[in-house]
Amino acid sequence: MINPILWPDWPVPERVNALTTTRVEGVSRYPFDSCNLALNVGDDRAHVLSNRLWLRKRLQLLDEPKWLQQVHSNKVVDAATINPDAVEADAAYTTAKGVVCAVLTADCLPILFADQEGSCVGVAHAGWRGLLGGVIENTVQAMSTYARPKVAWLGPAIGPQAFEVGADVYSAYLEQRSEFEKAFTESGSDSWQMNIYEAAKIVLASADISNVYGGNLCTYTDHEKFYSFRRNAATGRMATLIWLD
Repeated sequence: MINPILWPDWPVPERVNALTTTRVEGVSRYPFDSCNLALNVGDDRAHVLSNRLWLRKRLQLLDEPKWLQQVHSNKVVDAATINPDAVEADAAYTTAKGVVCAVLTADCLPILFADQEGSCVGVAHAGWRGLLGGVIENTVQAMSTYARPKVAWLGPAIGPQAFEVGADVYSAYLEQRSEFEKAFTESGSDSWQMNIYEAAKIVLASADISNVYGGNLCTYTDHEKFYSFRRNAATGRMATLIWLD
């Protein structure tokens, strides 16, 4: 049986809570079966709200997670200052107890951040556009106002064997950093396989975050556990959450 919750294996203080959901345990029907948590993918709204309520009860959350309207941007918000589903952004952080930062993904990379003392946590939605556009750097900078993040966890994303991109993406990355060459493998005429995990590690290292965990899953190939937009197009979204006790 598939566990409905993935718990990160990373060295953070006990007051830091974090997880990623899988696609099981919810009430959504095909093609969103079963635990879709996104309101904007065509699923029945009542099913999504039921799934969100299940998640709150499972985690014993007092308030709704701070869901974002994600637009593949580099915008970061203080989760304590927003209403759920009301703000366009692709990353959030908090220093407040009980405020749950959240991103939704189905191939894009969710990244969790924490400082060593457990005083500030954050999460970013990093697809290839957001990663190239600076969502990691902006999240680290926003959190550094309170405490510099020193550890990160890379959640489930599309694996390099399944993530083929064109010359435009490849060229855009290499124009920004020559080190990104390590994240690409040529797979044909004007096509490359992109390792989004490796690309994220390169950016994290430049932000002085070398303690990076996770990064060994593939949403595309593990169809029983994860949603994948590239595999199915019409599909649901998993949630990656982080908060402080």
